[in-house]
Amino acid sequence: MKRVAIFLISTVFLLGSCSIVEDIEVHEAWSRPTAQGNTAAAYFSLHNHTQSDDELIGASSTISDAVEIHESKMENDVMTMNMVMSVPLAAGEELSFEPGGLHVMLVGIKQELKKGDHFELTLHFKNHADITVNIKVDDQAPTRDEHGHE
Repeated sequence: MKRVAIFLISTVFLLGSCSIVEDIEVHEAWSRPTAQGNTAAAYFSLHNHTQSDDELIGASSTISDAVEIHESKMENDVMTMNMVMSVPLAAGEELSFEPGGLHVMLVGIKQELKKGDHFELTLHFKNHADITVNIKVDDQAPTRDEHGHE
């Protein structure tokens, strides 16, 4: 009887850990080192595992004076960067915030960001609850295997 109970409890825990994610997931979050007072950019991937469309409508952090969503793109052989008010995130969609594309700008950094440091960035959505992300400061983007899910 004891073995059956242990087996059943173990099975429940195993099945629970294999459940399908039905949420908005943030992974591979990082930012480059920068000096205090400068501007930094945060990069990450957003994956909407829900059945509903949503929208990233802003971000905030205590390490900077302002936080803005930006998009860089090539226009007539010139790289331009524009602030965007929101970013749609369709059901099932994955978006990459990366150098040369979408990114979150942190204006007026209040402290030096050194390689190995971490800071928090809170993402605000139209329909989903806020998500606070742990951003790792590094010279390059982490891999999925290296950084895993946030």
